[in-house]
Amino acid sequence: MIQRKANIYRLYPDAEQRLTLARIAGACRTIYNLALEQRRDWWQRHKDRTGKSISFAGQCRELTDLRRDVDWLREAPIHPLQQALRDLDRAYQNFFSGRSGYPSLRRKGLHDSFRFPDPTSLRVERTGKKTGRIKLPKLGWVAFRGWYDLPGAIRNITISRRAGQWFASVQWEREIEDPVASLLPTVGIDMGVAVFAAMSNGETVAPGEFGKKALRALRKAQRAIARKKKGSANRRKAVRRVQTLHARVANARKDFLHKISTIIAKNHGTVVVEALQVRNMSASAKGSVEEPGRNVRQKAGLNRSILDQGWRMFRTLLGYKLADRGGKLVEVPAAYTSQTCSVCGSVDHASRVSQAHFICTACGHTENADINAAKNILRRADCPSMPVEGYRIGRPVEAGSTRRAA
Repeated sequence: MIQRKANIYRLYPDAEQRLTLARIAGACRTIYNLALEQRRDWWQRHKDRTGKSISFAGQCRELTDLRRDVDWLREAPIHPLQQALRDLDRAYQNFFSGRSGYPSLRRKGLHDSFRFPDPTSLRVERTGKKTGRIKLPKLGWVAFRGWYDLPGAIRNITISRRAGQWFASVQWEREIEDPVASLLPTVGIDMGVAVFAAMSNGETVAPGEFGKKALRALRKAQRAIARKKKGSANRRKAVRRVQTLHARVANARKDFLHKISTIIAKNHGTVVVEALQVRNMSASAKGSVEEPGRNVRQKAGLNRSILDQGWRMFRTLLGYKLADRGGKLVEVPAAYTSQTCSVCGSVDHASRVSQAHFICTACGHTENADINAAKNILRRADCPSMPVEGYRIGRPVEAGSTRRAA
């Protein structure tokens, strides 16, 4: 099978290279925004006609003509500019298929990235024990630190800037033999806020709460931005401070998730998790002017805690690490896992007496609520689409039955 991964290196460009990187990122952002406006305006003018559309190939041809007239666009490499158009085309495809919302404009400081897709013009070399260099068009050799081997052939390189630091994501691919199916035990995992991961074997993982720990510093840094004059050097410094804090939180969270997912993948062959709809779970409760929400402040705090966990990234990391070892990740419906008894299968919201305790109203089974939910999740792996019916009031109902409580 073909294995594709990416190595991320932190770049250390000189002053001239930093200026060139910023210019290329700005050119790609400008082309993306111009192409987006062109598609949007074209649709507004021709929405009543059929067979009229703008394609990626057509916009690439127009890009070639535009570069003849605009000097600073001509100074940027052509391939990253074309890849910006490719990204926009993919964004529209995702929008029309319902996978994402309507494409939005790229902003400076938030979308400073571009991609070199031609592997023949790219090289990565090791220069020391922990150092190396990358050769990029229009830039030459750019030094980096944090070397680790590239086990496959280079496919492309994406350059990005985060909190004032430049990074190179080097995607590579290689052909490997299909891994042997893992014979390690199966485990179910219940993910939450009070407990990051509770496993059906009784183990629990405490949450990192990296965003919560940095919340006070972030609030102070954001208030400092509000006191600075727009466009001033001091305001740029204050913005950089906020970006740095966010980057530290993201790096700490990613490190935590990598460590936990590696431990679980090494010790289990199949992992069963809930298919959580994080977007719905973290929706705002403020409501509208006509129908204002209730407990808005408490819900906002819960939303921050939910987003601080990084559940989607955890599932992504766990999925590919299991696949590399011959294991698999199974997602099952999350409905009523915390209200179902793992012994008798009855469903009753009254059984969840508190955040940490579960006492079944039908059979009297007592257990940690998160561990009980993890066992239910594990059981659903045999039938991921099994309906679980139960209501929040009334007598207990058997899991999997089609009748509702009275």
